[in-house]
Amino acid sequence: MGQINLYEMFMQMGWIAKMVAILLFILSAYSIGVMIERWLIYRQARKQSRMFTPAVAECLREGKIDEAIALGEQYNKSHLAKVLVSGLQELQAHDKSKEIPGERIEASRRALERATAIAIEDLKRGLGGLATIGSTAPFVGLFGTTFGIINAFMGMKTEETAGIAAVAGGIAEALITTALGLLVAVPAVWAFNAFTNRVETFTVEMDNSSSELIDFFLKRRGETRG
Repeated sequence: MGQINLYEMFMQMGWIAKMVAILLFILSAYSIGVMIERWLIYRQARKQSRMFTPAVAECLREGKIDEAIALGEQYNKSHLAKVLVSGLQELQAHDKSKEIPGERIEASRRALERATAIAIEDLKRGLGGLATIGSTAPFVGLFGTTFGIINAFMGMKTEETAGIAAVAGGIAEALITTALGLLVAVPAVWAFNAFTNRVETFTVEMDNSSSELIDFFLKRRGETRG
């Protein structure tokens, strides 16, 4: 059984099939880059959040707002830190009054919501590209497939024979671009689904942390009045 020589197969392709193959390689390189970059970002966010959460909880129990903010700036890769620091800074800005009025709590709530929205958009960066590649790469490959089939029929017409030799090149060209399209699309779809689930988990964690911080504000307000 002969070995497959990808270089020779590529060189024997028509120019349209070559352009399709090059485009698919570029899309594949981009999607792999996004996968690696997002995986590192999510890994850092998870790791730093696990260290940040108990430390900031201890600071809040002791009423050390400045230390809690400094801690959040230290763990700046944590999605939870990015959100909670915004609320804590809002609290710190009005802490001299020794009271947290209702409107200040509402302002902190809005600050937390804004920070959460920004953090979610940052976590989603690049996922739209993966979704686009996953949904369009098979069709890009199909475009090359169509021209491969056309070349096969043109070969039959030129050779005036229906032998396999007349159509082998065009069929091989068609199958290669089809395979490349699927090879690019499948990992992109898998990664998009996995990363989307991870972002949803992060979103729930940020919402829960924001609610807990608001509860802390309300409790602090009650203690101050008491």
